[in-house]
Amino acid sequence: MLGFLFGRQTGLDDPLRLKRAESTRRALCLELNPDRNVERIHGNGINTIDIEVIEGRYMLSGGADGVVVIYDLENHSRKPHYTCKAVCTVGRSSRHVHKFSVETVQWYPHDTGMFISSSFDKTMKVWDTETLKPAEIFQFVENVYCHQMSPIARKHSLIAVGTKNPKVQLCDLKSGSCIQVLQGHRGEVLSVKWSPRYEYILATASTDSSVRLWDVRRASGSLFTLDQFNGDPSKSSSEAANTAHNGRVNGLCFTGDGLFLLTTGTDDRMRLWETATGKNTLVNYGKVVNESRKGLKFAVSQGCSLEFAFVPCGSSVAVYAVHSGELVTMLKGHYSNVDCCEFHPDYQELYSGGKDSNILAWIPTPRPPDIEEEQDSKKVSLWINCASFEDAWSSSDED
Repeated sequence: MLGFLFGRQTGLDDPLRLKRAESTRRALCLELNPDRNVERIHGNGINTIDIEVIEGRYMLSGGADGVVVIYDLENHSRKPHYTCKAVCTVGRSSRHVHKFSVETVQWYPHDTGMFISSSFDKTMKVWDTETLKPAEIFQFVENVYCHQMSPIARKHSLIAVGTKNPKVQLCDLKSGSCIQVLQGHRGEVLSVKWSPRYEYILATASTDSSVRLWDVRRASGSLFTLDQFNGDPSKSSSEAANTAHNGRVNGLCFTGDGLFLLTTGTDDRMRLWETATGKNTLVNYGKVVNESRKGLKFAVSQGCSLEFAFVPCGSSVAVYAVHSGELVTMLKGHYSNVDCCEFHPDYQELYSGGKDSNILAWIPTPRPPDIEEEQDSKKVSLWINCASFEDAWSSSDED
């Protein structure tokens, strides 16, 4: 730590190097914190969580009970042991509550005054946070599996929606209507993700084993379909051509810079792709157990020297080094299957939700003091003791 500080002070190191190094250390040292609980509100499994990026303070959750909850993650008590309280709930007593399971929740990317939820009740609702009433309701013919609004878009306000129908629908928040349909998949669309680098680039995953990348400004179809064999006809059968996995593809996540895309499938595999070319990087993560029949919400770290993927695996969360494929650790604490997790980039914390109706907080362990720091603290203590002794000696001389 002192070496990093010295390097930054003398101009030998990039000022961000210390921040990235400490963020990496914290991401690698996550453990279940007994001093921090999240209030249990949901009566059934938790399918989705999202933390707003404006203050990094409020967290949304949506459950199989149709309930949506907003939590305050801040410690108001200033005590070591505290509970993150629910500040408001769209519960079963509300006439606006979703009738069936909530599959995805997302904060409006630009302020906390609005959030979006979608459900198996065939609706997507845009909520006013102040009143907890829907400002807009989008009605669909089929169950809604997923939705996402671009985290960086300034020139459009499109929400990509995946349903039981193979067509991906783009809903415009400004007009309140579905303005575009993306055709190409042959099965249910289980996951949609906008690029964090280019506001018009969208990735979609389906039960037809395919992942497609789209430029939504084009009407001619997808840019390309990811191929696990990188176009090598000797390795793929005609049925497996242009497939990303040998099963349902139910999870997508871009890396923070948008240059790579991670996908998960029910073939118990996770793959890393170059988003510019669609090339399979062939990073081997081993067996990544995937028992989810719906969308799997996993997360990638941000602000670290190395990137890590946090992937629900049964009742645990597996932590992988994104570019090497190494399994770093398994975070165990849930009593049943984990369905979603969300990484907090400001504090390098992780929150996970599962079928046990619990949201668990995984917090970095404190940094052990360096040898230099211990020596410095001993010197400071010795100096304080000497100064106190000299003051006492001077006082006795004066008497």
